[in-house]
This record gives sequence, structure tokens and C-alpha cells, in this order.
Amino acid sequence: MKSAVYVLALIVTAAACFAQEHPALTALPNSVYVSADGKFEAAPDTAVIQFNISVQEDTSQAAYQHASKDAEQVRQVLLANGIEPKAANIGFFSVQPMYEWKPKQKVIGYRVTTDVTLKLKDFSKIGPITQQLAEANVSERQTLNYTLENIDEVKNKAVEDAYRRARNSAETVARASGRTLGELSYASVDTFENQRIPVPNMARAVSAMASSAPPSPTEEFTPQNVTVTAHVNAFFNLK
Repeated sequence: MKSAVYVLALIVTAAACFAQEHPALTALPNSVYVSADGKFEAAPDTAVIQFNISVQEDTSQAAYQHASKDAEQVRQVLLANGIEPKAANIGFFSVQPMYEWKPKQKVIGYRVTTDVTLKLKDFSKIGPITQQLAEANVSERQTLNYTLENIDEVKNKAVEDAYRRARNSAETVARASGRTLGELSYASVDTFENQRIPVPNMARAVSAMASSAPPSPTEEFTPQNVTVTAHVNAFFNLK
């Protein structure tokens, strides 16, 4: 009896999963329901460099001044590469006391941190900027990510591909049954973008080897395409 209940539970679960993948629609006479996946790939048009400024000093004032000095170094790196500092987004400066807990709690210093994000259209500047930031020793970490800002156009292309596949399937069913495919009566669309994996770069570790550093990890390689997939569910009338 228990095994029968278990099998029934599996069937109900499977039915629930299937219901999530397809819309709950009532089949109409003289119609055909089809679904299909499509995709479209495009080269990324933007490189996103993210890094942090993080310093620790004995007093909050000294930590803030140190962080301000590092921010000025970042500004000079950008200007040296022909980039306006306003192109970089910088967060607020966060001041946090650092504690020693043994033998008793006491403040031993203050840490000031902030995050910086820079978007670049000119990929040739990625190597020089990341290297110069590493040499300036202003950041504990760097990450590089490629993305596509004009993603809507790529989504539309993926939807067109999915719809074309769905319609081809519907036409095949209609032809096999001796009918003619009519107009579209219903459609639903979902799109999905592949996740971009950031490339980490430990800036302060790299700066120690700056004099003999190899090319940037992504230099001379082509960034991976951005892929968008679409799923289309469609009802067509049959003539």
C-alpha cells in the first residue's frame, strides 16, 4: 500500500512540474498547440571592471585620508588612459572599526572600503588599466566581466528563432493531418540570458610581479559570446 501511495505521489509531482513548463490552456477544436526553443548569440559590447578600495589605519581620519589618496590614484589611472573619471561609478566610503577580542575587546584600527565599477567599450584599454591599478596597489581584488548592453535586440532575435521553429512544427502537424495551418491564436514567450562568469584578478598579488608580468589573462582572446535563449508556446488554428 505504501509503495502505491509513493508511486501516486511521483505521478502528481511530475504532473505539477509539467504544468509549470506549459500554460494551462483548454484545447480548442481545429487547433494545434506547439512549443519550441530558439537562441541567438552576439558578441559582447561592454567590459565591466569591478574592484574595491580597502585600507586600514589606526584612526578613522587616517583611514579616510588613505582611501582618498587611493581614489586619487584611480582617477589618475583613468585620465592616463583617456577616460573621464565620471565614467567610473564609486560607492560611498564605509568606515568600520576593527576589534581585538582577547584578552578583552578593544578597537585596534579602522577600515575604510568602497567599490568601484568601470564600463569600457574599448577593449584594448582593459589590459593597461587593470595592470596600472595593480601597480598602484589600491585594490585587494579586481573582476572582469563582459556583457551586452543592447540585450533587447538579441532577445527579439531569439524569440523570432523560437517562433519560426514552433511554426514549422505546427505546419508539419497540419500537413501530416491533411489540413492547412491558420493564423496564430495565442502565444507565450520566455527569454533567458546566459550568466557571465567574471574573471578574477588579485590585484595586490599581481603588483608584486608587475615588472615581469605576462599579458592580461584575456589579452589576444575573443570574449565569449552572449547567448539568449527563448521558449515559445503557441496555438494555431487549423483550416
